[in-house]
Amino acid sequence: QVQLVESGGGLGQAGGSLRLSCVVSGRTINRYAMGWFRQVPGKEREFVEHISWTGSSVYYADSVKGRFTISRSTTKNTVYLQMKSLRLEDTAVYYCATDRREMYLYSDYGTTTEYDNWGQGAQVTVSS
Repeated sequence: QVQLVESGGGLGQAGGSLRLSCVVSGRTINRYAMGWFRQVPGKEREFVEHISWTGSSVYYADSVKGRFTISRSTTKNTVYLQMKSLRLEDTAVYYCATDRREMYLYSDYGTTTEYDNWGQGAQVTVSS
């Protein structure tokens, strides 16, 4: 059984920083790519960042370029999302997810259907 548990969300100030963590159990992240998505009420879940199963490739949405960084600890089986220079529009529920294919390099990383296990979500609220 694969489980993902996000933590680290909460209230942040515009221009400030927050870091999200996603602890994965039941699947080793050094064999599966991982992604972060976010969602606001009434909108579709949108792609934020992706890290390949090798850890050597990272992809990100234009909206977070230069501000958010995905990383991982294979010893802790945990994926992180470091968020800096927060904006009001970053307010959302953030989800981590595991790629559905093991050791696969050609993920359609920007689509939710590429991922088969999701965390419960972490609320991030940015205030002015």
